[in-house]
Amino acid sequence: MEKNESSLTSLISAFGRAYHNKYDTPKIFDDYIAKDLITQKEFEDIRKNMIQGIHFFNHEIAIKFQDQPDEILKWITQVQLSPTPLARAAYCEKVLFHEMVLGVEQYVILGAGLDTFCFRNPELDTKLEIFEVDHPSTQDFKRNRLAKSNYQIPDNLHFVPMDFTKDIILQNLIDEGFQLNKKTFYSLLGVSYYLTKEEISNLVKELFAEIPLGSSIVFDYADDKLFEEKGVSNRVQNMVQMASASGEPMKSCFTYDEIEKLLEDAGLLIYEHLSPDVINNKFFSDRSDYLKAFETIHYIHAVKK
Repeated sequence: MEKNESSLTSLISAFGRAYHNKYDTPKIFDDYIAKDLITQKEFEDIRKNMIQGIHFFNHEIAIKFQDQPDEILKWITQVQLSPTPLARAAYCEKVLFHEMVLGVEQYVILGAGLDTFCFRNPELDTKLEIFEVDHPSTQDFKRNRLAKSNYQIPDNLHFVPMDFTKDIILQNLIDEGFQLNKKTFYSLLGVSYYLTKEEISNLVKELFAEIPLGSSIVFDYADDKLFEEKGVSNRVQNMVQMASASGEPMKSCFTYDEIEKLLEDAGLLIYEHLSPDVINNKFFSDRSDYLKAFETIHYIHAVKK
């Protein structure tokens, strides 16, 4: 991964969250800090590129709103870009707070990007140790943005730079203060699609091998219709094509039985499974805009038994 690529991925995600904070009502997930990690020029550049790319996403919308660039941006952001990142973050953090009541003391964010959880929850500085795992260039980029926006890195936030498909994760975490005897919560959001089934299986096994019972993970995954389903306005097909064109093709999709077996082999039980229909009812009901749960994408909360 090149530095520019990791930064761009993080910036586009931050753009989606910042757009939602500024323009969408009601809020699914209100990341009011995301805007501080993206410059006005970057926001405008992404906005411009999205609008100019409307013909790729939907030719009819391009014609319908050819004189309404803001409506084009809203359509692209709400249909293609934001639904999954917003809903899965809202779900994950809700589960995390519940798990903290049950004794979780460590939160490991795998593929953290420009995640802002720590800065939105400063009251947790003595209650929760937070470990952000991501590519070194992404973390350097984030540190730079935090410094420019005058955010101080608190003592409970630990950066763990690594490629978690290749490095020994637990040892790297331990080197940054992670403790194997403490109940832990992991998030793995927007990552599983880009790993092989073997990589995902090995990752989950390693994460849970030595930590206490009751530790858990929330992640999203694509079902076995990923490469067949077109979705609303072909957005699933667009997602797959864009990933391939960017050099990071989507590699894995699962039936429910397959994901259950993978987790069972690592000593985990599925505590909660959210299908696209359930996600839509839970996070997108009664909306008057374009936001709607993404087809083929499911959320899982699994617990070490």
